[in-house]
Amino acid sequence: MLSAVALAACAQLPPRDARTHKVATAQLGNVLRVSDARGTLGAVAAQGAASSVAAEGRPDLALHHLSVLAAQGDAQLFRGNAARILVDGPQSFAAIRAAIETARSRVLVETYIFEDDGLAAEMGQLLVRKASEGVGVALLYDSVGSRGSSNEFFDALRAGGVAVCAFNPVNPLARPGYWGINHRDHRKLFLADDRVGITGGLNISKVYATGSSGRRGADDRDWREKGWRDTQIELRGPAVPALAQSFEEHWRSQGCKDALPPAPRPAPANAGTKTVQLLFSHPDDASNKIYESLLRSIDASQRSVHLTMAYFAPGEDMAQALREAAQRGVDVVLILPSRSDFSLMLAAGRSYYDELLAAGVRIYELQSAMLHAKTAVIDGVWSTVGSSNMDWRSFSANSEANVVVLGDDFARSLEALFERDLAESRQITADAWAQRGFGSRLREQIGRIAERLF
Repeated sequence: MLSAVALAACAQLPPRDARTHKVATAQLGNVLRVSDARGTLGAVAAQGAASSVAAEGRPDLALHHLSVLAAQGDAQLFRGNAARILVDGPQSFAAIRAAIETARSRVLVETYIFEDDGLAAEMGQLLVRKASEGVGVALLYDSVGSRGSSNEFFDALRAGGVAVCAFNPVNPLARPGYWGINHRDHRKLFLADDRVGITGGLNISKVYATGSSGRRGADDRDWREKGWRDTQIELRGPAVPALAQSFEEHWRSQGCKDALPPAPRPAPANAGTKTVQLLFSHPDDASNKIYESLLRSIDASQRSVHLTMAYFAPGEDMAQALREAAQRGVDVVLILPSRSDFSLMLAAGRSYYDELLAAGVRIYELQSAMLHAKTAVIDGVWSTVGSSNMDWRSFSANSEANVVVLGDDFARSLEALFERDLAESRQITADAWAQRGFGSRLREQIGRIAERLF
């Protein structure tokens, strides 16, 4: 029954136009909308921001992707940011706790899963303590993702002064007028004083209590509980208030009854040199900006597409973009899961392996941990970290949030992480893949048929 509802509720993705649309480099300043701590920049300053991205290295590729980005329309960029990669649970939660500890005005948390025990309970205690110190604290959690947590847990947070709201409650009577069982909030945002913002794939769950690296050969009986492999990005600077604004819009759209704590003043100053784009998706949008941005960037790729994806069921257009990139000589490499908490999704993704391998795409499956990261680096200048998987649900039914970082410096750091994961992965070759059994092939076909129902 739920699958039928899901199919009916899914938005349609736009048809693919494989042509690479570009804006002339000299016109970037007139097309890009660039902001920093001072506000929106004029055309000359915006052109200078594009030149600064190019000056990091690989200028031709950087300007090429900026031109493609500008041609997509509504190209809002934020310059003057510091951006840092956070790997796995221990490092990410340490950064989240540190940011929350220093908050003096407000803390905003949006998550798909908020468990009620282990490190998640510790996070809840931290939120209550900050509220007791006079800091405004608001939590928006998804009611399906967090269905394993007790109502008593969230009631205790409310009693401790935290404004708590469940996204699209499972029970339609819980908040009449705000119910959409298929529309889920898959975003993960941790914001402190609109000064520090952390986002990516990480949920508030005990599976992040340990790191993932070097766990090859871990006991298969409890791999779900051991060191999930995930990636977050920490931002400081002018992009963070825009992340906070997205939280506020989601809170209001859900009719959450508590008032949000006001934004701090003044706004954050420039904190670094990175230029970023924030991409948010919602099922009601005319088009999915995350899907289109990734698809256009793959179509525009000239040297490399390095993709790490937790849930991979790309659909024909995205698969075709990957195939065509490889066929024109682009180094297309995918790191995908070797095991999953959603076996039918894993099978659906594997149903694309034959055609991708035949086109020259190199596929690796991570062996050391449960893969939950969603990242990509294209041509060493266009990088993304976020919550969106490469599947139909992320592209058409969920609210998602991704960050695109432009330039060579950040891309090198994300590429280094990609190489580390590659060393802990097993390559899938066409010859070996052809030897798989009938049972595997049958599961793949079932997964492919059910791809849009996930």
